[in-house]
Amino acid sequence: MCNKKNKQFELDKRYLRMAAVWAENSYCKRRQVGALIVKDQMIISDGYNGTPSGFENICEDENNVTKPYVLHAEANAITKVAASSNSSKGATIYITSAPCIECAKLIIQSGIMRVVYSEKYRVEDGCDLLRRAGITVDFIDIHE
Repeated sequence: MCNKKNKQFELDKRYLRMAAVWAENSYCKRRQVGALIVKDQMIISDGYNGTPSGFENICEDENNVTKPYVLHAEANAITKVAASSNSSKGATIYITSAPCIECAKLIIQSGIMRVVYSEKYRVEDGCDLLRRAGITVDFIDIHE
């Protein structure tokens, strides 16, 4: 049993590192976030924070404030899987940062059953809501 937990932990860290690499695709200067949705050991969707399709790839305004229409990595991954033939029901989402409350609501509605993230955020309300919905939430520091 212990060996299976170690294998899952190593796999979790690997997917979080992959999400961190995927975050590098973001044009956001203040914070780059990446997300992967994994089901049955297959990546079924990915996302990073950025502007909607067709918009300029500039996430911050002249005061370095994030524009209100910037999509979070989780929202991009969830809407991408929704447009595909895959289902996120029962999947795990790996995110480089703790989800906000709005993304937590999307995660709940998408049927994702586990959230793994690698960076804490100043507010924990998204994680609290996920736990309240019965979703497993795991923090893993990939730099340890």
